[in-house]
Amino acid sequence: MLKADLLLKSYGDLNVLKGISLHVQKGEIVSIIGSSGAGKTTLLQILGTLSKPDSGKVWINNKEVFAMGEKELSRFRNQEIGFVFQFHHLLPEFTALENVCIPGYIAGTPQKEVESRAKELLGILELNDRFDHKPSQLSGGEKQRVAVARALINNPSIILADEPSGNLDSNNQEELYRLFFNLREKFGQTFIIVTHDTHFAGLTDRMIQIKDGVVVG
Repeated sequence: MLKADLLLKSYGDLNVLKGISLHVQKGEIVSIIGSSGAGKTTLLQILGTLSKPDSGKVWINNKEVFAMGEKELSRFRNQEIGFVFQFHHLLPEFTALENVCIPGYIAGTPQKEVESRAKELLGILELNDRFDHKPSQLSGGEKQRVAVARALINNPSIILADEPSGNLDSNNQEELYRLFFNLREKFGQTFIIVTHDTHFAGLTDRMIQIKDGVVVG
C-alpha cells in the first residue's frame, strides 16, 4: 500500500535520513518512534509528499509519487493522503463543518456531496452539536476530532499523523487512540503515526523505531 526505498535527506551538513526503507500494508496502524532529532517528522513529511528526499523513492497504491509533476502530485496528495498534526491547524474564522469541508472543495467535489460527507464524519466522531462552532468554541479533544474528520473527507488511502495526541490531556489521548482503531474497523483506514507516547505505540500493529536517521527496530 505504501512503500519507501532507501530514503536519504540532508539539510546542509546534517544527514537526517540515512537510507530508510519501510512497507505499510492497507489497514495497518503503524507507529514511528524515536527520540527528538531522530528523523521521524522528516520521514513523515516525505511519506506525505510535503518534502522531497535527496534520493530514494516512495510508492503509494503502486504509484511512484515523486515521479509525478507538481500539479499531479498536489492533486494526488489532496485525494489520497490525510494529515493530522499535533496542533490541529484549524482555520479560526471558519466553523467546524467548514474546516472539514475545505479539502473536499479543493478536490472539486460538489458542495452538497462534501457537506453531506462532512456531517456524516462529524456525526461518527460525536460532534453533531458542533457543526457551527468555531475552533475557539471547541475543547482540545473536539478540535483534534474535527482535524481527523478533515483528514478523512476525501476518503484518503492513508492518514499520516504527527504527534496527534501530544497536545491533549490523558483522557482525550485515550479517546483519540480508540478513535483511530474504530476508524480502521469502520473504513479499513491505514495510519502511520509519529509519536513519543510509548503506551500508544505499543497498541499499534507495528512499531518502527528510528535512531539517528536509520531504522533500528
